[in-house]
Amino acid sequence: MSLSPLQLPLPLQTSLTAASRSTAPSWAVKQRQLFDLLNESAKRFIEKYTRPDGTLIWRNDWPGMDGSDDPYEGFMNLALLHALGGDDFLHEASRRIWEGITFQWTEYGQIHREFDAYYDWMHHGEGYLYFYFLGLSGPALLKDRQRAVRFANMYTGDDSEALNYDKEKKLIRSPLNGSKGPRFIASAEDWSTHRGILDNYLAPYEDIPGVDFASRKCKWSDDTIYGHLLAMMNERMNRGDVPLNLNATGLVANAFMHTADDKYKQWVLDYLAAWCERAERNGGLIPDNVGLNDQIGEYNDGKWWGGYYGYRWPHGFMTVIEPITNATMNAVLLTGDMEQLGLARRQIDLNWSLRKQAEDGRTVVPYKHFDAGWADFREASVRYPIYLWTISMAEEDLERINRIPKSYNWDEVVIPNVSGKDALTGRDTKHFISNTEPWFRYMNGELPDYPDRILDANFKLIMKQLDRMDSPMGDPAQWSASYNDDDFSSIHIWQELCPVYMESLVQLTLGAPMHISHGGFQHGRFRYFDGDRKRVGLPQDTAALVEQLSDDSATLHLVNTSMFESHTVVIQGGTFGEHTIISATVLEDAEAVQTVQVNSKWLQIELLPGASIRLSLLMSRYVNEPTYDGPWSRQSAEPLLTGRTE
Repeated sequence: MSLSPLQLPLPLQTSLTAASRSTAPSWAVKQRQLFDLLNESAKRFIEKYTRPDGTLIWRNDWPGMDGSDDPYEGFMNLALLHALGGDDFLHEASRRIWEGITFQWTEYGQIHREFDAYYDWMHHGEGYLYFYFLGLSGPALLKDRQRAVRFANMYTGDDSEALNYDKEKKLIRSPLNGSKGPRFIASAEDWSTHRGILDNYLAPYEDIPGVDFASRKCKWSDDTIYGHLLAMMNERMNRGDVPLNLNATGLVANAFMHTADDKYKQWVLDYLAAWCERAERNGGLIPDNVGLNDQIGEYNDGKWWGGYYGYRWPHGFMTVIEPITNATMNAVLLTGDMEQLGLARRQIDLNWSLRKQAEDGRTVVPYKHFDAGWADFREASVRYPIYLWTISMAEEDLERINRIPKSYNWDEVVIPNVSGKDALTGRDTKHFISNTEPWFRYMNGELPDYPDRILDANFKLIMKQLDRMDSPMGDPAQWSASYNDDDFSSIHIWQELCPVYMESLVQLTLGAPMHISHGGFQHGRFRYFDGDRKRVGLPQDTAALVEQLSDDSATLHLVNTSMFESHTVVIQGGTFGEHTIISATVLEDAEAVQTVQVNSKWLQIELLPGASIRLSLLMSRYVNEPTYDGPWSRQSAEPLLTGRTE
């Protein structure tokens, strides 16, 4: 599908006015109250845990290669909140803290040239969500755009200091990569911060001397075993490409959206195509390791399983399917071609084809593959088919969702307790994202009270987080100075204390689930701008609810909760302007009363005091080149700085 060029600034004639005062629905009032609570909570969080220069109040040293992702994750939602309509101060604060973290972790030794020196794309993916959110928290600065290009070039083969990518073979040369290039040999110090934690993880191989693989434990804290581990991982695991590296497509697509340079789009498509070819070479199932010569199992006795963050160690299928899902969604965003979802769909289907009935009657699928065959059978995750369906709106993806038995209550709205695996609920709650299933049910005509319920739950989560900040756990003076254990204060503390979580606002206003936590863009059916103040996000006093989605339409409800002030909302088709709004029909009691032709990615709505409007929007999706540009800016067309060549 061909894409149209970037559109000109907003044509003011494509506008509607809502004039009649009415009582604001409860969800709208709660949305605005939640914005107020989040804005104030953000200020308290910044004041308590950062210095004026943006650095974090923390320890003097931090060894190992792990770490920079975690502080970025703890503060990344400052930028996302601003993009949704948070206070003006967040634009400056989010960038100041990003630079403060970058400086601090450079001094610790993890970051080089403002990018992580070397680690894997599970952790790069988590940490650089902050950087992607800065793109949405417009207007983008020259620094944002310059960094986007510099970082992407580290993965396109165009940075001589970071030759991570083999242009000829179309592979990333190591699972450990970054601004210093591929890390083929990991040192004992590299893993030093995680040895105690990894004692409770499965061994990377069946044949490690001194390790009983059947116990599902591996004593990383034992120096002798640790020495064997390092030698075997360096020999078998740290050279060549792995599916996890597909998360790098986000970094490169991010550069495209800042520059409109087609070379970045082409890299994403070429790299995804290379992994499609490797899957076909392996009988359809994607291998989890290829060597520097692009041979499957090249350093692993020919085994297609056993790679870094692959089918065996440490998490299995989750860290294979997530980067595939991210990459295929990125490819659709860049091209409009739904066939780009094929690799993710095939891997989900192949995994489902291996299902069996557990002794308790549950349908389970394998998450790991050992030398003895498929293992670690668990219930299939519904989240990845939901993400695909959100992009495609296709019946086949809906079937992938509905074939999974509902062994737990998909209607339950959960208040997460941790950023990770929630032991109380059993759900994956990374980044405190926990309600994708009930949102999906709402989008399919169920759970009419979901907007109020998810907003209520969000309030309770923030209050819980504020209580944590006020508790001994939230006092930096009491944080542990250790690092080789599972103490959250060692590195994860900011995620666990952060009160700036807003799953409800993302779902209800953008019409999409929150991002995939390990490097996914924040996709959405809509995005909003303040037409009066010419800035990103919903204007003050306004609330938005996406009530219904289909392939070519959406129902959107906008409300002005102020009885005295008018506000102008600019609706954008897609988080990145990728959709065109063909026409807008005003609905009153489900009846069409007015239709206007739009034929633009933007539609302007003037909301007079106390007014609301329900719209049925006819849309053509994924027909525009995605960009961070807004209705009044064309930063992607502005030249970047050029440095010396010698």
